[in-house]
Amino acid sequence: MRHILAVMVENNPGVLARVAGLFSRRGFNIDSLAVGRTENPKISRMTIVVEGDQRVLEQVTKQLHKLVDVIKISDVTTEQYVDRELVMIKVNASSSLRGEIIQIADIFRARIVDLGVKSITLECTGNDAKINAFEESLRPYGLKELVRTGKIAMLRGMRYSGVQDSGGRQQEPE
Repeated sequence: MRHILAVMVENNPGVLARVAGLFSRRGFNIDSLAVGRTENPKISRMTIVVEGDQRVLEQVTKQLHKLVDVIKISDVTTEQYVDRELVMIKVNASSSLRGEIIQIADIFRARIVDLGVKSITLECTGNDAKINAFEESLRPYGLKELVRTGKIAMLRGMRYSGVQDSGGRQQEPE
């Protein structure tokens, strides 16, 4: 089973390396990893997708809790959540094919972010299935370059973040 972990960490140098090293040392593979600051610039959120059963999840969680910079770990897989990825794809695009490629972009609600003489670069956001379908739809045109972010996820509805603000106060619910 795939688990999506939301890991709140102190925004300090080396935290990402320590988390990645922990997974590597334990022989766990990270399927996806996205990191960024939260609304509090002192705190970053890591969204980690890891494959494994409940035992693997428990081991990963226990090991992460041992790291000094880790504030909170949540397995969002067990809750109602919204997830997204971003992909940018550069495809071969002669003038005769541009119309077809633009139609595909419209179907997937993708945007053109760069237009070259012989190529078009598109961006698309969505869940895993949508991104995979978008990529497969463009593959016949010849993919010149593809870059894909990791998955990010948030719980739906009102939840307490469990994170304190810089004054030590509990943040308000959404």
